[in-house]
This record gives sequence, C-alpha cells and structure tokens, in this order.
Amino acid sequence: MHSFGYRANALLTFSLTVLALMCAMASITDNFNSPSPTATVQILNVNRFQKKASGDDEVAITLDISADLQSLFTWNTKQVFVFLAAEYRTPKNSVNQVSLWDAIVPTKEDAKFSIKTKNKYRFIDQGSNLRGRDFNLTLHWHVMPKTGKMSADKLVLPGFRLPESYRSRRPAKHPAKAIAT
Repeated sequence: MHSFGYRANALLTFSLTVLALMCAMASITDNFNSPSPTATVQILNVNRFQKKASGDDEVAITLDISADLQSLFTWNTKQVFVFLAAEYRTPKNSVNQVSLWDAIVPTKEDAKFSIKTKNKYRFIDQGSNLRGRDFNLTLHWHVMPKTGKMSADKLVLPGFRLPESYRSRRPAKHPAKAIAT
C-alpha cells in the first residue's frame, strides 16, 4: 500500500499537470484571434500653445477619442492597456513620442468608448520645434492575458498639424481629424 504522502504527491502532480496543459491551451487559442480594432481621434481645440520660460514648447489640447477595441478580447484576456501618443520628427530626433492619454480597459463591454478629454499628460517638446509641426496620433494597446504571452500593437492616425504661432490660454478653435480602421 502507498502512504498518504505518496498519494497526496501523486494527486498534486496530476492536478498541476492538468492546470499547466489548460494554461497552454488557453494561450495557444489566442493565436487564432485576428483582432480588427477601429479608432477615430479629433483635436477639438488647442487650449494653449506657448513657449515656456525654459525655451520648451508646450501644448494643451482637447481630444475626442472614439474606439472599438472589443475584437481584442478573448476568453483569455484579463485587460487591455491603451494609450494615445503624439509622434513627430524634429531636426534633432528622428522619433519623438509623447503620451497624451491612457486607460485600462477591464472588460469587453468597456472596450467600445467615446470620450472628450484634455490631454492627461503634458505635451512638451524640448526646444522650439512644435510650431507648424505635422504629427501623427497613434493609439497603442497592450493585451494582458490571464495566461500566456502579452501582445501589443498600434493604430497610426496621420494628418495632424500644430498652429504656426503661439496662443495664449484662451481657447481657439483648431479642428483636426483623422479616421483609421
């Protein structure tokens, strides 16, 4: 006869093996999901565009962000981290990326949203490089699974341009729009 310890060890080993196989199967099934998220971003207003005392440019804008990220969710998805970044080139740097807004999307039901918000993080360039600058808004997302490898992707929304001159704190209408699917 086998002892109680031997039987408990066999049961625990079998249980962990089954759990590991279930986790592996859950992770593998994510590879069959082909997401097709969509997003629309508009700049409703350039609230402030100024040169700071340090010589850096700073922009405060109001954004209208609409996105449908429901296709990113599978039965293995825990949550999705999403952020919007402004991306542009300057003579000094070929890639500049400034995060403007972010959110954690916990469920598939919350993955379809439309919000109007000011940039959550400061849009500052080190230098006077933003006047008249063309830039893209890029919606990035990181899918965090319950088990398996985390994945990331992005959607580039081109066609935005900052004003040629600085503006005071008074809001001035500056509509800009980009749609991507």
